[in-house]
Amino acid sequence: MKQSIIIRLDDAAERMDIERWDKMEKILDKYAIKPLVGIIPDCRDPKMRVYEKNLLFWDKAHQWIDKGWTIALHGYQHVYDSKDGGINPVNKKSEFAGHSYEIQAAKIKSGLEIFKKHTIYPDVFFAPSHTFDSVTLEALRNESKIRCISDTIARDAYYKSGFTYVPVQSGVMRRLPFQTVTYCVHPNMLNDYLLDRIDDFFSRNTDKFVCIRSLMNTRRKYDMIDNIISELYFARRRSLTLVR
Repeated sequence: MKQSIIIRLDDAAERMDIERWDKMEKILDKYAIKPLVGIIPDCRDPKMRVYEKNLLFWDKAHQWIDKGWTIALHGYQHVYDSKDGGINPVNKKSEFAGHSYEIQAAKIKSGLEIFKKHTIYPDVFFAPSHTFDSVTLEALRNESKIRCISDTIARDAYYKSGFTYVPVQSGVMRRLPFQTVTYCVHPNMLNDYLLDRIDDFFSRNTDKFVCIRSLMNTRRKYDMIDNIISELYFARRRSLTLVR
């Protein structure tokens, strides 16, 4: 079976590096690749406040939708106020994990209200820094129609407790031995060298790229092999942290 590759673009917001995002968009259009784009609805991240506010940002978001790109709710304000890694502890900081249901539900509801104001209805969720917990999922069930999560470590997309999970394995584009691979890219951080590397990877793997929507109806169960892959991944992250 042919491998499926998804490109996930993180940190789209009213304040972002427009020039770098435009360069990334041109490369995607060149190969007709339709990414998943995570929009921060009310970005308060100090690191992104350095960018000038784009008054036409939501028009750009609609242009992406018209091209077949998929929009995700990427948290609410992208502000880390917890040190809990949750059920996907890629990092020890979170906007969601560790908070009460009331706090998490309010963040999800407030974020979706901003999307609704701009007539955009995301089908996918992924949390800042990949960190969320079971309470986040409960809040998503009750406050939204979102039933697809772009995150966790596995060899292929799977279905669990009412959600489809499309795994995210790397921020670096390289050959990986999994059935479904998501590469997480932060356009705000891309320089010309990295953009050239992305262009080269796209050119060599064009036929493998898919839209995340093609995986949303999977009913495959998370299994022992997925668990082993996940355990090995997080064990390696822990060892690298100890070395540092």
